[in-house]
Amino acid sequence: MADPATYRPRPGDIPTSPGVYRFLDPEGRVVYVGKAKNLRARLSSYFQDVANLHQRTQTMLTTASSVQWTVVGTEVEALALEYSWIKEFDPRFNVKYRDDKSYPFLAVTLGEEVPRVQVMRGAKRKGTRYFGPYAHAWAIRETVDLLLRVFPVRTCSAGVYRRAQQQGRPCLLGYIDKCSAPCVGRISVEDHRALAEDFCDFMAGDTARFVRDLTARMQAASEELDFETAARLRDDIAALERATEKNAVVLGDGTDADVFGLVGDELEAAVQVFHVRGGRIRGQRGWIVEKVEDASDAELVEHLLQQVYGAAAEDADAARSVPREVLVPVLPPEPDQVTTWLTGLRGSRVSVRVPQRGDKRELAETVRKNAEQALALHRTRRAGDLTTRSQALQEIQEALELPSAPLRIECYDVSTTMGTHQMASMVVFEDGLARKPEYRTFAVRGSDGQGARDDTAAIYEVLTRRFRRYLKERDVSSDVELDDAEPTSGPVDEEGRPKRFSYSPNLVVVDGGAPQVAAAARALADLGIDDVALCGLAKRHEEVWLPGEEFPVILPRASEGLYLMQRIRDEAHRFAIQAHRRRRSRAMTTSALDDVPGLGPVRKAALLKHFGSLKRLRAASVEEIATVPGMGKASAAAVVAALAPREEQPARD
Repeated sequence: MADPATYRPRPGDIPTSPGVYRFLDPEGRVVYVGKAKNLRARLSSYFQDVANLHQRTQTMLTTASSVQWTVVGTEVEALALEYSWIKEFDPRFNVKYRDDKSYPFLAVTLGEEVPRVQVMRGAKRKGTRYFGPYAHAWAIRETVDLLLRVFPVRTCSAGVYRRAQQQGRPCLLGYIDKCSAPCVGRISVEDHRALAEDFCDFMAGDTARFVRDLTARMQAASEELDFETAARLRDDIAALERATEKNAVVLGDGTDADVFGLVGDELEAAVQVFHVRGGRIRGQRGWIVEKVEDASDAELVEHLLQQVYGAAAEDADAARSVPREVLVPVLPPEPDQVTTWLTGLRGSRVSVRVPQRGDKRELAETVRKNAEQALALHRTRRAGDLTTRSQALQEIQEALELPSAPLRIECYDVSTTMGTHQMASMVVFEDGLARKPEYRTFAVRGSDGQGARDDTAAIYEVLTRRFRRYLKERDVSSDVELDDAEPTSGPVDEEGRPKRFSYSPNLVVVDGGAPQVAAAARALADLGIDDVALCGLAKRHEEVWLPGEEFPVILPRASEGLYLMQRIRDEAHRFAIQAHRRRRSRAMTTSALDDVPGLGPVRKAALLKHFGSLKRLRAASVEEIATVPGMGKASAAAVVAALAPREEQPARD
C-alpha cells in the first residue's frame, strides 16, 4: 500500500491548462483516469489529508504509485481523450457501465459490397449501420419479414451468397420475392445498395415518404386499370403500416431524442435509455453501474454520455446515433462542453437538457421507473454474488495458506492429439471474475521444434516462456528513470499499450496433479521466482496439489473456493481445446496443398477463400482455378494434379 505523499508531484510542475490525468499502480497498470479544466487545481485536491477524502478515493490513492497527465487545448478535447483512455485501459477505479443484458440490434452491413440485413449482438463494427437496441430478437425478425416485401434486401450469410453465385440459382427468399437476388444478377450491385439505403432511411424514421410514394404508384396503377399491380402495392403499404405500428407513438411532434433515467444508491445504480426517433420508441437499453469512484449523479450522467456516444468519434456511421435532443435526469457538471462535444459528433446542433413538463417529462418518468425496476431485479439476482466471490477467495487463501487473498489467478492447460498440434492456454481471473482480454495461447514448440514430449514438459515450457516475458518487461520498467512531472506508465508495446505479461499473478493454477505441479515449480525456480503461489487441480478427485507435498489438499465438495477453482480450470481447458482445434483445422486444411510446388501460404489462403472449401477446390477445373488472383494456368494445373484422386496401383503377383 503506497503513501500518496511519496509520489505527489510538485505543484509548480503541474500546468493549469485543461487536460487528462492517469493514476498508475506499481506495475504500470492504469487504475484511474480523470479530466480537469485546471490540472493543477484538480490534482492538488487529491494530495491533501487522506482522512478527509472519500473511502473509495483513499483506496485509489493508496493503490496507485504514480500519476501522469496530458495537456490538451480545450475542455471538449479533454472529454474526448478521457473517453478514449477509459476505453483503452479499463481502469478499475473508474465508473463501469455494464449492460444489464445482451441487447440485439438490427444491423445493415453497408461496409460490404452487397449490404446485408441481420440481427447482431455484441460489439459494433465499422461500416455497419445499427438500429435499436430491441428487447427481443423475434421482434426484429418480424419487422424485417414485413419490410422485405417493399425492400427485398439480402439477408443471407456469406456462405449462402457464394454458393448461390456459383450455382447460378438464388435461395428460397429469391424465389418468393423477399430478396432481390443480387447473387444471380436480378438486380445490380448499385441498385441493391440503393435499396439497402432506402431500408435504412425507413428504419431511421423517414416512413411517410415511402408510404406517399407507394400510394401514388397504387393510384396510378389503378387509373391504368392495372389492378394486379395496384393490389400488390396496397399490400406493400399495409406491410409498412404494420411495421410502423410495432413501435408505439409516444410524442406527436416527430421528436428525435434519447431519454435517460437514473436510479441508485452509494454503491451502484441502474440506467435506462429509450431511443425515440420520429416520435416513436425505436429501442431501449440498460446498464448497471458499479460506483467504484466517488461520483455524483451529474458526473454519472457525463460518463454515461461518453459511454453511449463515444464511438461516434471513431465511426461516421455511429455519428448518426446522436439525436437532436438528449433528455437527462440531471445536467452534467459542464453541460456546455458536453453539448459542444455532441454537436461536433452529430454535425448539427444537439440539445442536452432536463425535461420539465409535458409529454417528454412523462416519458422521462417512465424511463426512471424502468431503471428502478432494473435495479431491483439486479439486486435480487446478485444478492449473494459479491459475498460468494469474497468467500471463495478467502477459502482459497486459507486452504493454501497464502498471505493474502489471490486477487489475480492465472490457470494453464495443455491440449494435444497424440502429441501433435500442441497448444497451451493461459486464462486470467481477477477478483473472482474472468478477464478475457488478458487470455493467451501458446504454441508448444519443444526442444526440437516438434512439440513437447509430454504434458509436464509442455507445462515447463509454457511457464518458462510466460514468466521470462514477465521478468523482461519488469526489468524494462525498473530501468526507466522517474520524473516528478511525467512518471513512467510501465512497459508498453509499439502502440503505447501496457504489456500484459508485466502483471504478476498472486496464484498460478495448472490443470493436473503432482507431476504437472512439480514441472511448474521447476520452471519458476529456474527463473528465480519465489513470490508467486502455485498449485494444481487434478480432475479425477478434484484434489489440490501443492509443490513438494506428498498428499493433496482436499477442499469440501460444497466449497465456494473449490467451485471457483473448477470454473477457472474448466475455462482454461475450454480455451486450450479451442486453440488446439483451430491449429489442427488449419493444418488439415492446407496439408493437401503443401506438395504443390511454388504455392505459398498467401495463395493457399486465396484459393480456400475463393472456393470456400477443399472439396469445391478439388472439383474445380484448371480454368476456374486460374481466375483466382495470383494464380496462373501452370499453377492451376499443378493444383489440379495434386488434388486429383490417385489411381489404385495394380496388385503384384
